[in-house]
Amino acid sequence: MSAVIDKVRRNFRDINYAQALRRAFDDQPMQCSLYVTDQCNLDCGYCTEYDNSVPHPTFEQLTTWIRKIRSFGTERIALVGGEPLMHPEIVELVRFCKGLGMSTSLTTNGFLLNKQLVADLAAAGLDVMQISIDRVTPSAVTKKSLKTVERKLELLRDSRIKLHLTGVICADTLDECEQVLDFGLSRDIPTEIRLVHADPEGMMRVAPGERARLRGIIERMIERKRAGEKVHTTRALLDYQLGLLDGRDMTQEWVCAAGFKLFFVSAKGKFFECSMRHTERDVMSMTLEDLKAYHRRKECQNGCGVYCVVGVSMFRDNPGRYIAGEVMPRLRQTWNDLTRASGKLQAFEILADVTEPIRRRLPVLARDRDDSTSRRD
Repeated sequence: MSAVIDKVRRNFRDINYAQALRRAFDDQPMQCSLYVTDQCNLDCGYCTEYDNSVPHPTFEQLTTWIRKIRSFGTERIALVGGEPLMHPEIVELVRFCKGLGMSTSLTTNGFLLNKQLVADLAAAGLDVMQISIDRVTPSAVTKKSLKTVERKLELLRDSRIKLHLTGVICADTLDECEQVLDFGLSRDIPTEIRLVHADPEGMMRVAPGERARLRGIIERMIERKRAGEKVHTTRALLDYQLGLLDGRDMTQEWVCAAGFKLFFVSAKGKFFECSMRHTERDVMSMTLEDLKAYHRRKECQNGCGVYCVVGVSMFRDNPGRYIAGEVMPRLRQTWNDLTRASGKLQAFEILADVTEPIRRRLPVLARDRDDSTSRRD
């Protein structure tokens, strides 16, 4: 039972909307994605983010860039690649980020994971590991499949590291991507699959797939999220992907926060607005005022597939709508966790206990509670 209560508490810690709102509207970035290497052990057909001809940046280079990233007020850092586990000092990089007080995640294909590495990353403080899985079996387009990494996932079963699964939906993965979603959700692992997006030149490197089938996959994810399954994306982004499939121009619905609230740093120390829009500016030369200047509408917004950017931008521009789509699914997730373990009556008691700290943190609810107490007296 204590494990269930801990899980519920984690669920509610993950939706600290008061803090999210504060960070969305302040003048500092929320997250940076740092390419710790351009090298990768795979060559997926849709990928634009690897180059095995260049060496890894040194630990000293990376830590210098990380200090600069932190100096902007950035609280979250995502270690990406390439394949970040190929960097020989990845564990020490995680430890360095955590030493600066940053929430730290890592995105990997999982092929290089082993028991000792998982233990070392956990000891270094890694908060989240996102493993990319596109299909059940490998193909010419993508080797990231359940067949090749399912045993690796077992290494994280009892780890303190939060595990997320994510996959790409395209013509090549259409027949199997929902099986990946089923696999993760049936094991209580937050999982999502997303539409493939174009490369920096606006070209599709792989066929996107039949529109009607793509739409059906997104609609089924919406239903599963509504039912309380742990679909690891927001309702706003699922609706956005439906809009992409319908060819709807959504550029007036949000102002792009890429380069400001969320920015990227390359494995050469260059500042990138996002994974698709690169610059030759050294991150070390950037100022906070430089970052703020990137918060504007951009010609590339229409059809944007950099979903992390879209999500942050939509949250900043319409937080009420964004949050409204998340509260009930998260409550249903929590209720499902509790009733499976304890039955409905005890679930009410546990839910009241674990949500009390949240109610105390929210000023409106606190005032309501105090007013109610005064009336009883």
